[in-house]
Amino acid sequence: MPTLLIWHGYRFRFYALDGDEPPHIHVVKDGKSLKVWLKSLAVARNVGYNDREIERILAVISEHRNEWMEAWNEFFGI
Repeated sequence: MPTLLIWHGYRFRFYALDGDEPPHIHVVKDGKSLKVWLKSLAVARNVGYNDREIERILAVISEHRNEWMEAWNEFFGI
């Protein structure tokens, strides 16, 4: 499970078994989790984050989206 970034305690990662899905990032902190599709930046699943947190997280993902897409493709051999 590659962790791509730790930012203010938020861990941005993907999981080794996620290769059969479109590229996405999981964000976890304090028992909360968020799944975001990298291409559209749409939230696929949210467990516990409020709207303000999601907005901040999406801004971080947007900044790193291209490099994380490359990391995804490299990890999964795409």
